Amino acid sequence: MQQARVIGTLIVALMFGLLTALGAGPAVAKDPLPVTYNFLSGIPGELSNPGGSLPGSNDWNCKPSAEHPRPVVLVHGTGGGAQTNWGTYVPLLANNGYCVFAIDYGALDGVPWPLSAIGGLDRIENSAAELATFADRVLASTGAEKIDIVSHSQGTLMPTYWIKYLGGAGKVDKYISLAPLWNGTNVAASSEIADYAKALGLGGFQEQLVGSLCGACLQMSKGSDMIRTLQSDGILDPDITYTNIMTRFDELIVPYTSGKLIAANSTNIVVQDGCSQDYTEHAGLAGSRRAATFVLNALDPANQQPVGCWFAAPFTGAS
Repeated sequence: MQQARVIGTLIVALMFGLLTALGAGPAVAKDPLPVTYNFLSGIPGELSNPGGSLPGSNDWNCKPSAEHPRPVVLVHGTGGGAQTNWGTYVPLLANNGYCVFAIDYGALDGVPWPLSAIGGLDRIENSAAELATFADRVLASTGAEKIDIVSHSQGTLMPTYWIKYLGGAGKVDKYISLAPLWNGTNVAASSEIADYAKALGLGGFQEQLVGSLCGACLQMSKGSDMIRTLQSDGILDPDITYTNIMTRFDELIVPYTSGKLIAANSTNIVVQDGCSQDYTEHAGLAGSRRAATFVLNALDPANQQPVGCWFAAPFTGAS
């Protein structure tokens, strides 16, 4: 009988060791996710899983580590989405130990896929309300006190409305922007055209026409009511650390210097400074390896990574 117990114990121990060796035991590390430095790398995820989340993001059971105590919320730009905008950043941040959450916001109501995958079209104040709900869910599920934001294009501006007017104050620690537009944009002379239309008495018609397709688009024009509202008592929150990452080749944020914020709690970076090989423009900035390294360093300033200079193509940021 005693011999049988000993044999049984040995068998259990051998099975446990075998299962652990094969990966079925506890504390087995996950394989890193593949990272592709290309703005378009998230599109296959949307095609294979419409309306879903990229692997590594939106895990509502994720608990931040002591090394990275704040979850990162990714906020896409106009026309983007949680998958299509963040094919580079979701796996990169997840591999670096962050709890990563990506919001879909501002899609047109009642449209079928793939139109439903085109976000950022609603008015900024409506999208900010969506972000408020999403951020509160992230904080509740992770138990964190604050989030860090990594954003692109319209996503660099819209969260400010949430922070200033919808209860977001005190809920953000780091606010990192790719292709920001704090002073609005004058792409294709949009602000001058808007002023001219108003002078002719056509401003309401213009707003109705453009607003029916993209409620946020005119709001991002330099001098718009929305820009003036956000600037009325200062864009910056003194309790937030801002990092603004720009490209000289930005064809949608005109001038690209609209993304600069001059303040003690704000750092301004132009990816071409010190690297003439980075040809990324507006979209490609969210796929640039150089820009991504700046983002990692802004999220974790105590553990700086060397920022290299790599060729980066326009529109994709691909090396």
